[in-house]
Amino acid sequence: MSVLMRDEAQARAQFLDVQRYTIDLDLTAGEETFDSRTVIQFTALADGDTFVEIKPATLRSISLDGHALDPADLDENRFPLTGLTTGPHELHIDAAMRYSRTGEGMHRFTDPTDNETYVYTQLFMEDVQRVFAAFDQPDLKSVFALTVTAPEGWTVLGNGIAEHTGDGRWTLAPTPPVSTYLVAVAAGPWHSVTTEHAGLPFGIHCRRSLAPHLDADADEILDITRACFDRFHEKFDEPYPFDSYDQAFVPEFNAGAMENPGLVTFRDEFIYRSAVTDTERQTRGMVIAHEMAHMWFGDLVTLTWWDDIWLNESFAEYMGYQTLAEATRFTDTWVDFGVARKGWGYDADQRPSTHPVAPDPAAVPDTASAMLNFDGISYAKGASALRQLVAWLGEKDFLAGINTHFARHRFGNATLADFIDNLASATDRDVHAWAEQWLRTTGVDTLTPHLTETDTTWSLTVDHQGTRPHRITVGTYDHAIDTQSGPDRLVLRDRFDIGIPQESSPQDGHTATQASTTQGSGSTTNQGSDSTTNQGSDSTTTRPGRRPALVVLNDNDLTYAKIRLDPGSWNTVLNSLSGIPDALTRAVVWNAARDMVRDGELAPATYLEAARTHLPHETDLALLQGVLAFADTQIAARYVTPEDRPAALATLTALTRDLIRRTEDGAQPGLRLTAVRHFIDAATQPDTIHGWLTDGTVPGGPELDPELRWRVLTRLAVLGATDETAIAAELEADPSATGQEGAARCRAALPTAEAKAAAWHAMFTDDSLSNYLFTATAQGFWQPEQTELVATYVPRYYPEATALAVRRGPAIAEAAGRYAFPAYAIDADSLHLGEQALTDQALIPALRRKLADQIDDLSRALTVRNAH
Repeated sequence: MSVLMRDEAQARAQFLDVQRYTIDLDLTAGEETFDSRTVIQFTALADGDTFVEIKPATLRSISLDGHALDPADLDENRFPLTGLTTGPHELHIDAAMRYSRTGEGMHRFTDPTDNETYVYTQLFMEDVQRVFAAFDQPDLKSVFALTVTAPEGWTVLGNGIAEHTGDGRWTLAPTPPVSTYLVAVAAGPWHSVTTEHAGLPFGIHCRRSLAPHLDADADEILDITRACFDRFHEKFDEPYPFDSYDQAFVPEFNAGAMENPGLVTFRDEFIYRSAVTDTERQTRGMVIAHEMAHMWFGDLVTLTWWDDIWLNESFAEYMGYQTLAEATRFTDTWVDFGVARKGWGYDADQRPSTHPVAPDPAAVPDTASAMLNFDGISYAKGASALRQLVAWLGEKDFLAGINTHFARHRFGNATLADFIDNLASATDRDVHAWAEQWLRTTGVDTLTPHLTETDTTWSLTVDHQGTRPHRITVGTYDHAIDTQSGPDRLVLRDRFDIGIPQESSPQDGHTATQASTTQGSGSTTNQGSDSTTNQGSDSTTTRPGRRPALVVLNDNDLTYAKIRLDPGSWNTVLNSLSGIPDALTRAVVWNAARDMVRDGELAPATYLEAARTHLPHETDLALLQGVLAFADTQIAARYVTPEDRPAALATLTALTRDLIRRTEDGAQPGLRLTAVRHFIDAATQPDTIHGWLTDGTVPGGPELDPELRWRVLTRLAVLGATDETAIAAELEADPSATGQEGAARCRAALPTAEAKAAAWHAMFTDDSLSNYLFTATAQGFWQPEQTELVATYVPRYYPEATALAVRRGPAIAEAAGRYAFPAYAIDADSLHLGEQALTDQALIPALRRKLADQIDDLSRALTVRNAH
């Protein structure tokens, strides 16, 4: 298939003006294909040639201005339009299009619970071509008018208000000018909850089998939606630009959600059929806010080319966390961002595949390369950069610049240069220089404190490895004096702001500069504390009194940098981390420990012991979940040797057992649920968890809902303590889509040669698995306890994954690289095998990028093991 080149898109944008698409979709043509008829009204701005994109099963007919063209002229996904004359034209295309099982284009899903069928579109980047013919690039915006024929009993949703005109026919209100990738249709026997807000129809939708679970959470989902909608209208001058707001929770969705204007689609795991923690509810709320922010930044104003994808995602990521915190009960969103999301950015930024938040346009020459930048840099690092920008500019000036951006480019397209110019118009600060330093550079800066003291003062100097300027808050803490606080409690002495200038050497980007300091207007200081001494770019921050027990750089986590602790502070942390009073500060410290483990500076066992000591006293759910996730999936599974894994699991078992005992009163169900999940995952003996499965409950609660039952059964399968009979019985009790995935995961996890051969065949040979069933099978296949059993599959993985990606496309390629990669084969031979595989020219870009990242992570794991 031909990918669209940036220079081709620029030429076509100068050549065409596209006024309107009239699209008729017939979803009653069978289970394999649907009919797609499209009329495109456009104007050629000069005489010349161009092309339209489509990926049909069958191209029945195509005509231009009433003259029939030969369907055989279709070249892969491009149909040439030659000899166009200046002026208006009308193109008609009639085609049969294939349904997808991979979440790309028009995805079709039959619910195993009730045999009902649903379809929905995911047209991002270049998958609109799988549904209708289009001039497929983001800066050729147009009006879209759709009609849909669907089976009786179905409801059709779209970007605009849908009207049922009878006989299965639905007409969707024409859109304002939007990009091709933002067109959306979702059809099926949806269960819907509708309301009205601010004069607009609002709706939430899911498949019928999930109806009770949607109904249980409908008030929460709609309350968050309304609150964020109102908060955005307080921030933005431009009103919501579309005629309705629907949110559809759809099956087998590859992303978290998609910002289709007026019809946001979410993965339907956000409709919880089992117990979840409040942090998971907060995550759902953040995604709701994130996607709503896109209605303005992404939909109203859209990138010109895909090199500016960060403009969409970084903004929505920042606004999602910030607006949820401002508008709802979830006021501590930045703790979760700090301990969970931010590490995604740090990790991505230290791999060879790193790229600037705003890459040079030459680095994104086509759509295939653009797709690779949907990563922790475009989301987490970009949001962190914007958070630092807001701290530097002030929110008032930031929002003024944003509102200028919306006003200048409404229903149009914009670039990084436009964005920066609009921000600069609202402030006297040098935003262009900031953008060069923050958005055009790669890598993570490291900030290390050095402390000295006299009898009456202490002084701070910050060693800065990196190139970016930072504005950070320093928090200082002392041991609590009152005995009621406990022997290991800390109290805040004061907070003060410092600026860390950009003073790098040309050789290595390393500075040993001393931070210039100012007392920040937002600082919190104890009564009687003096302001910092001296001013200037090469001065030391000097404070009155003896040195604090703990000094934390970036205390409120407003910048993006790895933080280190001085030796005295590290000793305090080992004893008193859980005694730090603020959860966000604890997140900064836990992140510092995480980074030290990954950099080989802290033994994994020391991290586990810190978790064992302090997590039993942790009260913040996001912190508990984030630290346990790293301890389980990285340290115990990858960073310790196979010989040390039993001890690591024993530590996690003891830790989670303590948490389960601590929560017996039922007052903290989220903490208890988190502990139970990780106790199951760390089990090395089957007896206790098998007893829970048999009894249907954990003593003292919770009862085992479907998620916990499948979790226990998966762990029993890994341990060889269950069999196909038990898996089949569980599937009979839970025949849902989630149950099907659970059974696939369990079967692939069974420690037998036959089970592994069957799972491998399903993944890499028969090509019938949907995207979700492929992922579930892959998750079960590789297990740290089974490395010898599956050793022969490691060399098979690379050529077979390469061939699979060519056959099934980018979505399955991404899943094969993420979930089917032999992540627990951590040795020099496996590393060499992976490095050699990267030289294969047959690798498609989506798989090559994922493999490059996985192999770098493998190398890091091997380095960590060898360091300790």
